[in-house]
Parts: sequence; structure tokens; C-alpha cells
Amino acid sequence: MLPAERRASFALAGVFALRMLGLFLVLPVFALEAARLPGGEHPAHVGLALGIYGLVQAALQVPLGWASDRWGRKRVILAGLALFGLGSVLAAWAPTLAWLTVARAVQGAGAISAAVTALLADLTRDTVRTKAMALVGASIGLSFALSLVAAPPLAAWIGLSGLFGLTAALTLLGMAAVAWIVPAEPPRSAGTSTSPRAALWGVLRDPALLRLDLGVLALHALQTALWVAVPGLLVAAGLPKSQHWQVYLAALLISFAVMGGVLFRWERRGHLGAVLRAAIALLLLAQALLAWAQTHGAGIALLALALTVFFTGFNTLEASQPSLVSRLAPPAARGAALGVYNTLQSVGLFAGGALGGWLTQRHGPHAVFLAGMLLACGWLLIAWRQPLPDRTPYAAAS
Repeated sequence: MLPAERRASFALAGVFALRMLGLFLVLPVFALEAARLPGGEHPAHVGLALGIYGLVQAALQVPLGWASDRWGRKRVILAGLALFGLGSVLAAWAPTLAWLTVARAVQGAGAISAAVTALLADLTRDTVRTKAMALVGASIGLSFALSLVAAPPLAAWIGLSGLFGLTAALTLLGMAAVAWIVPAEPPRSAGTSTSPRAALWGVLRDPALLRLDLGVLALHALQTALWVAVPGLLVAAGLPKSQHWQVYLAALLISFAVMGGVLFRWERRGHLGAVLRAAIALLLLAQALLAWAQTHGAGIALLALALTVFFTGFNTLEASQPSLVSRLAPPAARGAALGVYNTLQSVGLFAGGALGGWLTQRHGPHAVFLAGMLLACGWLLIAWRQPLPDRTPYAAAS
């Protein structure tokens, strides 16, 4: 990478990391903490509050992506971060679950993922763009990992409102990075946004991209639903919520070792399709282990194993799929492709929270994991014939 490309890649990865850390910090503790608020006695309502962020994101990803084509990437990113920060402040104040749901919707209005990835594409050459996208994906995975470790002790110390206050502070840091560290965006040419409908229609007709869009929907539905049910299982197994980070840390460290030592080594050798299928299969196995553990009252060790398996698959897909979208999409439609991809990601966040809460309330945690198994099976069938680039950049360079 050229110096300007490294600066853009690390700065935008940092913006993503700060924003996603603020989002992920509440996931492991949200279901337990929100249940204490007035109106939080119904798991379905708690799941709605958790997932509505994704619903609003889904509605605004493509419009804000188009707005960044017309009025500039940085303007849209700063405006989106400001909305996310405002929602965080409102969530920190929220006295009831209803207000917390409104606050989560305001957070979701800051739908900047497509604009950020489009800006990264603007600031990098085709030959290094995969590396830049992978860096962003890795930053999201690291934010997720850090949040799982930090959230339980932080929640015990400052509570859910304090976590949202911390999220607002992280958002301010992200805005500062966009304003003063991210390089200036290149001038928008007159024809850049002349036919957004044509670009969107082309993306929606591409089977390879649609498979990845459905995959990210399934991935984040599984992730959000997991956190409606898993914290309660750990408590039932005898582990206080303030100590959940111990299980998360052990599971994450092992998952990163497996991901780097096995799965990514396959990818470097050109077996990207096998890596994607193996990662989805790990998500399926994790749901099966959690279902068995919930039914048989298994202890903490089995829950930790299931989480390790889940994290290995999740982090692999979170790092690989956005890069793959950027490589498969035509250059002229890359922004539209990333907008659709992030829209389906947001739909998954909403669907997982809402459906996970409803299933937990009506049928118990076991139903969440059975539904997750069905979803993972369907995804594996869809992804089995996923079209891929001829060779991964690692294999091409070897």
C-alpha cells in the first residue's frame, strides 16, 4: 500500500472499530440489564429493543450510500455518527424499555457502513482494496472480541446506562478521526451518481452477490439471537454475569488461534470456498451444542466449547465476506453492492433480536437454537455453489 492508502485503511478501520465497539458492548449484557427496566418483563419486548437498531439501519443503508455519492462521503459519515451518538445519549438516559427502544432506533439511523466502505474504495487502488477491506473486517472482529471480554465487568461497574454513555464517547472519537485523520476524499465526478437505480438493479440480479447478502443476513441474525439466550444459560449454569468475560475470553483466544492457524491458511492456499463452507458448518455445530446443553442442563465447559466454535465461524465470515463482495462487484456498482450487503446485515440484526426474543418468550431458549440450526443449514445449502474469484489474492501472489 502507498502511505495514503495505509492511512486511509487504518483510519477508517479505526472508525469502524470505535463505532462497532460501542454497538457490541451492550450485546452480551443487554437482555439481562434491559429486563430490569419498567416494561422489560417480556422477553419479546427486550428482543425488539435489541433488534430495532438493525431494522432502522436496513431502511437507511442504501439511501445514505446514495447520499454519500451526491453530497460527499465524509459529510454523510459525520452526520451518521452524530445520530448514533445522540441515540447513545438517549439510551443512557432511558428510564423505561420503551424509551430504550426509541433510543436504539435513533442509533440505527446512523447507517454509515456503506458510506465508509465506499470511501475506503475511493481512497485505495484495485490492487490493494482487498487488503483494505480485510483490515476493516478484522477491526470489526476485534471489536466484537473486545466487547465480549469487557462488557460483563463494565456492566457490573457502570451499568447499562454507563455502557451507552461510553458508546457516546467512542462516537466522538470516531467523528474526530473522520474529520482530522482520514485523508480527504477525491472529487466526485459529474457522472458518479447518474444511474443509482441501474447500479442497484444490476447488483440485485447478481447471484454471487445475492448469496453473500443472504449470508450476512443469516450471520447477524444468528449472532443477535445468540445473545438473547446465552447469558441466561451461563447464569443458570452457575456463573455470575460479572464473570461471563472469563468464558468469552477463553473461547475467543482459542477461536482466533484456530481461525489463523487453520482456516486462514486454507484461504491463503486458494481454498476460499472450503473456508466459507467450513465456517458456516461451525455455526451450525455451535447451535447444535447449545441446544443440547440447554436441554440437558450441561455445565459451563460445554457452553464454552459451543461459544468457541461459534466465534471461530463468526469471525472468519465477518472478515472474509465483505472483502469478497468488493472483489465480485463490478467497480461501477461497488457502492451499491456494499449498500445492499450492509442493508441485509442490518435486517439480520433486527430479525435475530426480535425473533430470538419472541422464541425465548413463547418456547424457551431451546427454540432459539433449533431455529438457528435450520437457518445455518439453509445458508450452507445456498453457499455450497458460491461463485468465487479465480484465486484468492494470497494464492495469486504465491
